[in-house]
Parts: sequence; structure tokens; C-alpha cells
Amino acid sequence: MSLGSSYHVGRSAPGPQPARPLSPARAAAPLGRLLLGAALGHLLALGLTCAVFVRTYPGQWLDGLLLPRAERGGGYEQQTVLVGPARTVLATFGNPTLLVALLGTVLLLGALCRRLLAGVVGVGMVVCAVVVAGAVKSVLPRPDFQIVSSSTHNSFPSGHVAAATTLLLAFMLVLPAWARRWLAVPGAAGVSLIASATMITGWHRFSDALGGVLLGVTLFCLAAAALAAGRRGDAGQGGAVGPRREPDGAVWRRLIEGAVALAVLLWALLVVMPGLAASVQPGLLVAIVAVTGATILAVGSVVFLVRSADFLVPTRPRARAQRHPEAETRDGGIVQT
Repeated sequence: MSLGSSYHVGRSAPGPQPARPLSPARAAAPLGRLLLGAALGHLLALGLTCAVFVRTYPGQWLDGLLLPRAERGGGYEQQTVLVGPARTVLATFGNPTLLVALLGTVLLLGALCRRLLAGVVGVGMVVCAVVVAGAVKSVLPRPDFQIVSSSTHNSFPSGHVAAATTLLLAFMLVLPAWARRWLAVPGAAGVSLIASATMITGWHRFSDALGGVLLGVTLFCLAAAALAAGRRGDAGQGGAVGPRREPDGAVWRRLIEGAVALAVLLWALLVVMPGLAASVQPGLLVAIVAVTGATILAVGSVVFLVRSADFLVPTRPRARAQRHPEAETRDGGIVQT
């Protein structure tokens, strides 16, 4: 009786097999579902904001408390030295030449970075935000609850804020993944500046600005989900869209970075800007801080969600016939005797 291994010589012992990496086509499906879930969540938040602030007495009263009408029934323009700068911001952003130039930049970046389809989707996203905001304002009635600080004129949601939000997120579609984080914070600050300007000048209430942000983020999630679904069939050819699993330490580091960025921006809003807290009413200050925080959280959450997604247009490699070395002969080229 012989002692020793029962395995044949030259054959390795079975061991734990390495896990196969998830194919990009299958990785795109979870990302699409996450984006659709995020779109549904922001849409529900948008509907809840509308239901509370537009359709209920406490909501209209709270809007009026934050941004009171001048002289009990006058306009909503706030009594602050920031009215002039706020008008300048809105006039600049509303300049058609500037808007066309920004949309053209989205398309140009998309073409240069092989993300032209994402650029076209991003431009369509901005146009859709403006159209949807205008349609909702036209058809949505605003009940009259006989509130002194309110009116029956509906301005929910803000088209300016929705356009600014979708424009920022359109750049997120065409930029490489590593470049998005550098634009997210200053871009969110720009959206917050436009939202604050609409409230200071009396163009919109607090709920209108918040609704514009939620509308823009909802459209972005839908657009990104559509792009992710469209890349499934091409994912194996360089159009990777699936979320890449990161170490837990990296995830926590990104969350801490986002929290620090939010704290720094709010601190700059309250301390660094000269005389802001002293030049505005308490309600307006609360509204500015609240809409800034909501903008950073909403934009930061969806940018974090697509942090590893890349909406590249896949290249079509030439089909090359690769023949196995042992396939040169049908019956085998080696004969053992």
C-alpha cells in the first residue's frame, strides 16, 4: 500500500477560486436602479414641498414668515442692501447669450471628451426643467387662505433655480469622474447664490427655490439612469457605467469631505461675507441658509451616487479573428506514441 497524496502528479490541489469581477453590463443595472430610486425620492420631496407650502395654510404662513411682503400687501422685494447685487446676478444669469454659451460649452466638452450623447441629454435636461417649471406654475392653483403675508399668485417652482441646477448637473454628465468633485462645491454655491437672489428680489418664495432644486435633481437622476441603461449593451467596449466598489475608508473620507465643504460654505455665508447677517431680516437669513444647505445636500448626494460612473461613447474595435494555437489542425497536431 502506497502512502502519499491521492492527486495525480502535476495537478494542483483545489483551492478557493477568486471571485469573478462583475461585468460592466451587470454593474450598470444596480446603478440605474439607484438613480431611479433617487429620482423617485426627490420627486416625492418635490410633491411634498408643493403640497405643504402651496396647498396648506401653515405652509403659506411659513413662506410669508420667512419672506414677508413689504408693507402688508406690497411686493416681496426684501428691505436689504443686497437687492442691487441680487438683480445683477439674475440679469447676468438670465442673459440669453450667456445661457447659449454655457449650453454650447456642455456640448463642446461632450464632443471633446467622447461624451456627446451625454452632452445632448444634458442640454435637453436644462430645456426640460424650464418647460416643466413654467407648465407647473401655469396649471397649479394656489388657494387663498386669507393670509396677510401671502397671495394667490403661484410661483412654484422657480424656473431660474431649476435651470441653474440642471445646468450644473449637465456638466457632471460630460466631465470625467475625477473632475466632478472639483466643480460640485463651487457649482452648488453658484446655484445657492441664484436661489438666494430670487428670494432677495422678491421673484420667488423659499418653497419656490427649494422646489427648483428638487426638480433639477429629479431630472438629472432620470437622465443619468437613461444613459446608464443605454450603455449596458456597449459596456464591454469601453463604456463603463457601473458603480465601482470603493473601500469603506474611501467612502467615509468622501462623506467627511462633503460635510466639511458644507460647514465651510455655511460659515463663509454667515461670517466671511461682510455684513450679510446684519443687512438682512432674520427670516430671509434663515431662508438663505436653508436653501444653501438643501442645495449642497441634494447636489452632493447625486454626484456621490454617480462618482464612478462614466458615460463614455464606446469605441468599436475591429473584429479580429483570434484562433487558438491548438485549433490549427482539426484532429490535433501532436501524436503521442
